[in-house]
Amino acid sequence: MTLEELRDQIDVLDRQLVELLSERARAALMIGHLKVATSLPVYEPAREKIIYANVRAANKGPLPDIELTHIYERIIDVMRALQRNELASERNALASGSSAADRGRTSDEQGHGTGAGTPETGKKQ
Repeated sequence: MTLEELRDQIDVLDRQLVELLSERARAALMIGHLKVATSLPVYEPAREKIIYANVRAANKGPLPDIELTHIYERIIDVMRALQRNELASERNALASGSSAADRGRTSDEQGHGTGAGTPETGKKQ
């Protein structure tokens, strides 16, 4: 393959990764809501250990297990921050009795994103 073909392949893979990460984030947000409803903590180290073990078991290379684990540690950090920020935004909205105008707008329109722009989640999108 040529350099250009390989770069095109990586671009396609990157778009797939973005979609999969977005799907994972949506699932993490739903889990966050269930955790609140059942009084479970956002941070569950035992669950994270299971995720890391699953990732290592599925790894067929060429990434070493430790490097793949580091990638997943960051993914989980971002997902946890997303859960915390989303749930905090909802609690704040409920506590402040959001205005009628705000109730019809999305959280991004209100300026309450789901964590984008915070140090834990990276740059604002």
